[in-house]
Amino acid sequence: MFEEKVAAFLNRHSFSLKDKQMVIGVSGGPDSLALLHYLWRQQEKENLSIAVAHVDHMFRGQESLEDGLFVKSLCDQYNIPFEMKRINVPELIERTKKSSQTAAREARYDFYDSVMIKYRFPYLALGHHGDDQMETILMRLTRGSSGTARAGIPFLRTFGNGFLFRPFLPLTKAEIEDYCKRNHLTPRRDPSNDKSTYTRNRFRKEVIPFLKSENQQVHEHFQRFSEELQRDELFLQELTIQEMNKVMEKREKNKITIDITRFLEVPIPLQRRGIQLILNYLYKEKPASLSAQHVDQVFSLIQHSHPSGMFDLPNGLKIIRSYSSLSFQFDLIDTESFYYELAEPGIIELPSGCSIKMEKSDGYAEKNDCYAVFDASDLQLPVTIRTRKQGDRMSLKGMTGTKKLKDIFIDCKIPLQNRDTWPVVTDGNGSILWLPGLKKSSFEGIKHASRNYIILTYHT
Repeated sequence: MFEEKVAAFLNRHSFSLKDKQMVIGVSGGPDSLALLHYLWRQQEKENLSIAVAHVDHMFRGQESLEDGLFVKSLCDQYNIPFEMKRINVPELIERTKKSSQTAAREARYDFYDSVMIKYRFPYLALGHHGDDQMETILMRLTRGSSGTARAGIPFLRTFGNGFLFRPFLPLTKAEIEDYCKRNHLTPRRDPSNDKSTYTRNRFRKEVIPFLKSENQQVHEHFQRFSEELQRDELFLQELTIQEMNKVMEKREKNKITIDITRFLEVPIPLQRRGIQLILNYLYKEKPASLSAQHVDQVFSLIQHSHPSGMFDLPNGLKIIRSYSSLSFQFDLIDTESFYYELAEPGIIELPSGCSIKMEKSDGYAEKNDCYAVFDASDLQLPVTIRTRKQGDRMSLKGMTGTKKLKDIFIDCKIPLQNRDTWPVVTDGNGSILWLPGLKKSSFEGIKHASRNYIILTYHT
């Protein structure tokens, strides 16, 4: 029955063991020991190439070292290549501040990957079973996971330069224990698996037995739920990619900008997935502290009545709204104020890559907002180009009174992150002459007949 269940499961996933080259992760516990034995028995029939990888996490001193020696002796008996590494995970936890389970898992998987590379084997086999699947799904639902995370443990996924597969997902823990007993296997036992301090152990000891008392085949329903959800998510992800390509205004290595108006036209089930897609692209390694609440914050910013705003996500990712645009970006450079003077014709190169050129002329022709002309006799030199200051006001051409620069930026819908670097041009008295590309002051233009002009040109 055990072997038939595994064979039927592999067949349902169109996965053949034939001629596979694989590394098996073996801790020495019942699950991995049964997996090693099962694949060893399939070795000749399926022409399998097998190597075993074992990690001593050094949590239990001599006892955990003996786990490794036990697995080694079994591999010697089966004539299977064996690789072992002792990793001081307690020291790793202290240094990285990661949880014990996360630190141990990352160290273990890194070693598995290195063994696959050494043997040039494209597959990694692990002994996760149906009870593990139930625990994982319930834990993630309880924690508030979304998307494919709710689907739990996939049977097959990419790993390193190859694939990771789990042939025991259709089995229960009891069936694996029975397999060990029938085949006279004596697995090692890790006492930490009984500690209630670990969340998974509490689900294992308290929740799973209750569910099985309601239905002995509940693990099969969880596995079906997992596979259906993974298929649905894959389809929805494809739709999401198509829709997000329509709403993205800019896509760079560390920055993505979307059009909010078009984003809100995307079907609601795809909107959250669209945000997740952006986060997956920008985060090279997703921070553990990132949660569904952060995605909710993004939606709050999108739906807020105020046209601008900003907040931080973990690891320095900033979300910035400016009118109808929403940017997700790393490496937001703190703006530094600048101040330049032009007492005679010349060019000033601005930090943004733009430039302002001053020249004298005996004639001029009105062009656009990137061009300003002044009567030389009326202009107090030097002309200065600087960043804005608190309380800056200017008199606008064709209007009476003055207006705050802040209000001009808002009226012109200048993104919040661009306002502190926008050049402000003043005369020698400090009066604002021009906001290049935006507004000209009442000082601009020719007031009386003259053949001496100072022309300023803004090059973007």
